[in-house]
Amino acid sequence: MKQKTHSSAKKRIKVSGTGKFILPKSCKRHLLANKSKKAKGRNKYGMVSTPANAKALRRCLPNSL
Repeated sequence: MKQKTHSSAKKRIKVSGTGKFILPKSCKRHLLANKSKKAKGRNKYGMVSTPANAKALRRCLPNSL
């Protein structure tokens, strides 16, 4: 039987061209008035997942690679 893609994972995780998983950063939804512009700028883009977490993400997104 074909393995299904995890629905929440496909909405939240992107796969880079080299196969790395890019996760969104936290702390950017509310309470932004008391964060500095520098902190908000650092938080703009996603971060690359750790290799230890990549195995679990690969299971959630079987058709991504």
